[in-house]
Amino acid sequence: MPLDIAPVGSEHDAHATLMRLLNHLPGLAYRCRINNDYSKSVLEFASKGSYDLLGMSPEELVRDNFNTFERMTLPSDLHMVKIRIRDSIVAHTPYQLTYRLALPSGAAKWIWDQGEAVYDQNGNACYLEGIIMDVSEQKFQELALQEENRQLKFAADRLYGLGPIVGKSDGMRRVYRRMLKAAETDTNVIIYGETGCGKDLVARTIHDYSGRKGAYIPVNCGAIPESLLESEFFGHTRGSFSGAVANKEGYIAAAHNGTLFLDEIGELPMHLQVKLLRAIENKMYTPIGGNTPKVSNFRLVAATNQDLAQLVREKKTRSDFYYRINVLTITLPPLREREGDLPLLIEAWCDRNKTRLKIPLQVRHYIEKYPWPGNVRELHNFLARYAAFGEAALEGLGALTGESAPPADGLTLEEATLQLEDRMIRHALEQCRWRRKDAAEYLGLNLRTLQRKMKRLGI
Repeated sequence: MPLDIAPVGSEHDAHATLMRLLNHLPGLAYRCRINNDYSKSVLEFASKGSYDLLGMSPEELVRDNFNTFERMTLPSDLHMVKIRIRDSIVAHTPYQLTYRLALPSGAAKWIWDQGEAVYDQNGNACYLEGIIMDVSEQKFQELALQEENRQLKFAADRLYGLGPIVGKSDGMRRVYRRMLKAAETDTNVIIYGETGCGKDLVARTIHDYSGRKGAYIPVNCGAIPESLLESEFFGHTRGSFSGAVANKEGYIAAAHNGTLFLDEIGELPMHLQVKLLRAIENKMYTPIGGNTPKVSNFRLVAATNQDLAQLVREKKTRSDFYYRINVLTITLPPLREREGDLPLLIEAWCDRNKTRLKIPLQVRHYIEKYPWPGNVRELHNFLARYAAFGEAALEGLGALTGESAPPADGLTLEEATLQLEDRMIRHALEQCRWRRKDAAEYLGLNLRTLQRKMKRLGI
């Protein structure tokens, strides 16, 4: 029975109730009669949502005895729409379509169309019933983000950086392409790279380009005492332990609808990996002392300068945790492998700090040959010292102590780098009177990293 024919008797109230419901839906409900070969359909009913959606009355839509929606569909979308609806009729499944309608005003509107066929007792489709909603705002935002990323991909192959990140080397261009791919999805990302390569900057840029509305929450896993890790990540309720004088929100809650960046993720203890894995998988967590699970729609980006696969083999990282976070990988090249990027990094540092450095040719030649084991962070610290002290800043690189000579032939790059690290760390410790925290800052490292390098070198 067509919906615009009101029955009499007890069915009248039910029909009136149904009509009120359809006319108050946040969209346009419709019913189309279709012919035997499904090639044509006629719009028989439209709800009053047509006023807001199309600027037309239901009577205008149905009066000419054809499918008004089909005639309003843009030609470039119409073929796809007809095929998708016909396929759903044959398969006896609902359809969901997103396409564009041309309004009488001349404007185009993106709509979401969800419906299904109604069949007679012989299994022949006789009607299409569904609802249409306006999704123009969401679609235009999606298309704008896609276009922005398309332009950024083009720029990443031709220009000298991405956002605040500077570099034109082949290695960095590969990084830019991976970053833009990461920004288009919500999949977990892990960034590999040596200390000082700029992993935090990469993570922050991915967040900025992802369009996520929540906050960017960076966490240095190696800087939190192990006894406080669970409370810092999941939060706690008042009175849950000694010193918990008030409810506290953790990092996971703070990253709701945003990005949780876990730096030095290889430092997380095994017991926390288990609990964090659950939160990553189902986006739910329970604060310490609480009984009610909470939801946080965070996106995870992690970073490490360690070989996580090796940590799995050494039973220091859980394999299920590793496979959950190691989905999309980005490997940052060390500064010594970024050919041609050093002048750009120096210029960018000068621009950011609103200063100009006059670097003599012999000094520039030296810093171009220097392997920069501390990477971009060490370069920035050197430039700050050079701006203040001139060539005396080279002492921090071993240049004034006769230790800047090339390593002996026959050494591997790793052996030569270890030798240089040993000299630099000893020099920094002597300059800072063996105060490790000051030496770490002098070298552009965090304290945990310096301690790990000292242990490896036997200092």
